[in-house]
Amino acid sequence: MKTFLILFFSSVAFLAAQTMEERYAPLGELFIYRSAFAPFPHPMRANGRIYRDRTYSAEEHYRDSSVAIFIPKHFTPAKTTDIVFYLHGHGNNIDKASAQFQLIEQFTDAKKNAVFVFPEGAKDAPDSFGGKLEDKDGLKNLLNDVLRFLKEKKKITSTAIGNIVLVGHSGSYRPMAFCLMRGGVTKNISDVILFDALYGQTEKFAYWIDHYKGRFINIYTDSGGTKEESELLMADLEGWGIPYLLNNEQDISTSDLLKNRIIFIHSDLTHSGVIMERKQFQKFLETSRLK
Repeated sequence: MKTFLILFFSSVAFLAAQTMEERYAPLGELFIYRSAFAPFPHPMRANGRIYRDRTYSAEEHYRDSSVAIFIPKHFTPAKTTDIVFYLHGHGNNIDKASAQFQLIEQFTDAKKNAVFVFPEGAKDAPDSFGGKLEDKDGLKNLLNDVLRFLKEKKKITSTAIGNIVLVGHSGSYRPMAFCLMRGGVTKNISDVILFDALYGQTEKFAYWIDHYKGRFINIYTDSGGTKEESELLMADLEGWGIPYLLNNEQDISTSDLLKNRIIFIHSDLTHSGVIMERKQFQKFLETSRLK
């Protein structure tokens, strides 16, 4: 038993000491790139934020310009680069969310010829503000910078943006909505995936649904706080005569995900479970419009 405990705690210590680059090396190549076009720092959070009588300092929560960029081993450069763009929710960060939800593992297993881009948001803070992603052309500026970096590293041959899958969990709904409305590359967004995240800004998602042809997936739970807003959006779509699919998560098939453009999925899982307990992220990517 003593030997087992020593080995166990040694393994835990080893994993804790690993960098993200080391952790995902068996699956591909990961870069942590500091971009001037990352969501933060931003003037609106130059002095941090006070929320529910607690101060979230700028230094600790709003100064990290990190962008995690992951290239799977099966990736082949093309004339345009497809991108899966992920945003985390409240109280999270790129390192913790990647591990907690097995994001890079699911992305890799989806076998898409794309790059995974995950910028740091409000780090470990209860804040949906998207920083520079809410500014005009914010998403375009960030992706152009990321692709310039990858071309300099000789990982891609062209900086042209291909299809974009826009994905977010929980409090990421706000920057996602602004990416759709004023991000500068809306015509490239082929899929929008909300993981229990439709808390507001619903008119922006509705406008995108009505004016663009990309696929929209909204998976929601009973306890996550998004059920009412999801049902209101479905009622609006019915009133506008826009067809959609509503089904329970256990009953959703691959055919459903491939044949329907607007999909609402009611899940019996927890607020965090909807991303990875049944490999939902991987399934949604497998049926996306990425090559």
